[in-house]
Amino acid sequence: MDALASPRPAVRVRSLLLHRFAKPVMFGLSLLPFCWLLYAAITNQLGANPAEALSRSTGDWTLRFLCLVLAVTPLRVITQTPALARFRRMLGLFVYFYVSLHLLSYSWFDMGFELTDMAKDIAKRPFILVGFSAFVLLTPLALTSFNRAIKTLGAKRWQLLHKLVYVVAGLAILHFFWMRAGKNNFAEVYVYAAILGTLLGWRLFHFLSKNRR
Repeated sequence: MDALASPRPAVRVRSLLLHRFAKPVMFGLSLLPFCWLLYAAITNQLGANPAEALSRSTGDWTLRFLCLVLAVTPLRVITQTPALARFRRMLGLFVYFYVSLHLLSYSWFDMGFELTDMAKDIAKRPFILVGFSAFVLLTPLALTSFNRAIKTLGAKRWQLLHKLVYVVAGLAILHFFWMRAGKNNFAEVYVYAAILGTLLGWRLFHFLSKNRR
């Protein structure tokens, strides 16, 4: 009787994920880092170098959301929870939101919105070039992250285009690595590289297994 009265935890989780408030809650949670950074900037709680703190934090949150986006499919398949796919598009757009803030921080605080200086800096410094390339590749993914784009492009071409996220993941890690190379501080780089490597490795293994079958 008890087993019938209380559904299994997995069923409860799926029910919560399909709840009509699940997406608004996810949206609010995803926006919390931005709200905190905005509050910290207004109240002067970003430390001695607010510009560097903003740039670093927005870059970190871009990487975190990129990890979350790439984790959706493995978690969905392993836990057999199709409802997780509902959040992938929103999380992907938050990747673009935070990388845009990251670029804005660099453009504003480092370059003063001087486009000529920015172009020279991008060409001169490899880690800036790699980071900017990741932003450029993310842009068409953000612009085509709606249902009409899938119909316009066709499912196969849309899926092929959105595989660019794997290239973006590699560029993001390379950008982070070169940025930390000056201080010889790679601890966080290795953590993110391990997470992204595991997520991409799972996809490769899953793809090869499907082909064998």
